[in-house]
Amino acid sequence: MSEEAEKVKKFVAFKKKLEKKVEGLESELNELRLMLEAVNSILLEKGFKRAEIAKTPVTAEVSSVKEEALVELPPQPSAEYETVIPLKTVTGEHLATLHINQDSLRIVLAEDKNFNINTPPFTQFLVERVLAKMQEKDSELVRTGRLTPGKIFSYNIVQEDDRVHEVVIKNFDADRLRELKSSVRWTLEKMYEKMEGQT
Repeated sequence: MSEEAEKVKKFVAFKKKLEKKVEGLESELNELRLMLEAVNSILLEKGFKRAEIAKTPVTAEVSSVKEEALVELPPQPSAEYETVIPLKTVTGEHLATLHINQDSLRIVLAEDKNFNINTPPFTQFLVERVLAKMQEKDSELVRTGRLTPGKIFSYNIVQEDDRVHEVVIKNFDADRLRELKSSVRWTLEKMYEKMEGQT
């Protein structure tokens, strides 16, 4: 291999490394925005105005004094899911949309793709190794009295025949949301690759 070709090879490897780093930073930024939106939506549900969210101190004493002056806002049905995040492949192909509230997550799969429940790694990885494991862990916490039954992690797969339309998840924290987001993206990417390979 010539010296020039070796240089090109090194630049290609460096480019891939940079792309991976950028993707990681973008993902982290999206997750931080997601957590901020979740906090904002909780505050809005409690009747805080958006302007008050920025001004309200976190100390209990000051917030309890300010609480009396806050105007109660009527419930807004359109704000049921405060955060909407599209999941895409590296090439920009739309896979699903995440609808996130503080206590529920709806994963709506792309309608133009036939995501079959039997296509690996959906059941083997996402259901058995991620969703079921989280539920088992919470069930154990309930058995030992460290978690109330109403707070147990739960999921429901909405399907028509073998086609998966949605996955609805309840009772998760920020760490689990981060894991769910990356696990769902990886699963759907792999399923999409298999679907493309069959066409």
